[in-house]
Amino acid sequence: MPIGLAAQLREGTKKSHTMAENTGFISCFLKGVVDRSTYRKLIADLYFVYSAMEDEIGRLSNEGHPVVSAIGFEELNRRETLEEDLAFYFGADWLNYLEVSSSAKAYGDRIRHISNTQPELLVGHHYTRYIGDLSGGQILKRIAQKAMNINDNNGLKFYEFDQINDQKEFKLIYTKILDSLPIDQQMADLIIEEANLAFKYNMDMFKELEGNLIAVIGKLLFSFLARKSRRGSTEVV
Repeated sequence: MPIGLAAQLREGTKKSHTMAENTGFISCFLKGVVDRSTYRKLIADLYFVYSAMEDEIGRLSNEGHPVVSAIGFEELNRRETLEEDLAFYFGADWLNYLEVSSSAKAYGDRIRHISNTQPELLVGHHYTRYIGDLSGGQILKRIAQKAMNINDNNGLKFYEFDQINDQKEFKLIYTKILDSLPIDQQMADLIIEEANLAFKYNMDMFKELEGNLIAVIGKLLFSFLARKSRRGSTEVV
């Protein structure tokens, strides 16, 4: 008997979703307050997370895991797009400059741990990240383009799902897959719990990024005030 995992995931993560959207970093991002320095730190963190996710899901899919292989849609993979974006911001030797935050490392470590102990829980992380990216990607892309004065897709390939022609149809297929997974209610509860944990890992990353963003805003404000003082300007912030 189907247990309706998709609906349970939506309902069971609503509070975490709202909390993540209300973090300082995401609130600033949605208002167009984002700079290249902070953004490239974000995609460096995401590269670490998605590398872990795609390594493990790819391995388990190749091994024929009955649950993980069902959600192993290669058209969702983000690692290659993140590599393109990192090359845009850091240059061809971007890997030499890659620094990963402690929160992103903890996130990736968790993914690798459960893939070897209870792989079914990867569904919670997969749903939280990929479907979130697919659903809000174009809005975030437009905000980032305007905020960082980027006129094309360079540096923002992460938000492009070129292999998915109809996102609405894809999400319907994804929902059906979730509802047909060979799991019981006990496992569904654990997956929902893991999805909420995934939101927490994301919020931890955002909190680290807030420090960088606050520093950037502080420098801009100091520069503005210094300029105003020198010129006796009546310019307002």
